[in-house]
Amino acid sequence: MLKHWPPLNALRGFEAAARLGSFHKAAEELHLTQSAISQQIRSLENFVEQPLFYRSGRKVALTDAGADLLSTTQSMLQQLAVGIRRLDQYRKPNQLVVNTTPAFARHWLVPRLADFHAHHPQIDLWLLTTDETPDMASQTIDIAVRDDLTAQAECRFRVLLEDRLYPACHPSLLTQPEPARTTLHGEREMDWAHWQVQGGADVGQRSEGLNFSDPGLLLDAASQGLGIALVSQLLAGDARSNGLLTPLSEQTVRGPNWSLLVHQQSERNAQAVGFCEWLSAALSASL
Repeated sequence: MLKHWPPLNALRGFEAAARLGSFHKAAEELHLTQSAISQQIRSLENFVEQPLFYRSGRKVALTDAGADLLSTTQSMLQQLAVGIRRLDQYRKPNQLVVNTTPAFARHWLVPRLADFHAHHPQIDLWLLTTDETPDMASQTIDIAVRDDLTAQAECRFRVLLEDRLYPACHPSLLTQPEPARTTLHGEREMDWAHWQVQGGADVGQRSEGLNFSDPGLLLDAASQGLGIALVSQLLAGDARSNGLLTPLSEQTVRGPNWSLLVHQQSERNAQAVGFCEWLSAALSASL
């Protein structure tokens, strides 16, 4: 870690001048005088102890050191801007932060958000998707809806739905002989070993094929006709209704439990109550 840092304004001036190729244009963009930009650049060059620009009249070009610093500076400024924007969530009185998995968000929740917003237009929903289970005690999250949850301290835990799994593929694959169909493999319950252990029938699945760690991508691949897959009854509902998936067997086996965690500090606020009531009704309607 550096003991001394260059001024942020100098880095902003440097980034603008490098991106625009002109001290004059950088000054206009940042609403400063050209001499102020020049002074910022000189102070930054003194800090790094080497020139950052080749100067030729009004035109400037980056040195190798300047090009290297530009990449770092742009990345840093972008991350800082994102971080500052995220602080807005702490100032919004109707903010509700909901954590879920990318697969649940993409295949079930997002297609129904218009309905949620129509019923609760006053709720400023912040949808936070993560692959990892959140630590509700240390993270700023009101509600978690996932298939990998267990009880946590300072939270109310409830199982919402016991999912079922079944083998499926795109209808176009039904015209192919079973040996010609690619087998798509997932992880945890989406692994074909789970189907077999639960007594699932042989539908032509093989041990080799294509492998996916994300159940959402597995579902996408099956819906696009890449092969046969073990899919979630809940998440595959829309694809099946739209004719993108057809079952290979009427048999289903036990799947993951979709559960809810509500932080105790959010349990009684109107936004959390409204979301939980809507979620329960929407889950019931989708089955």
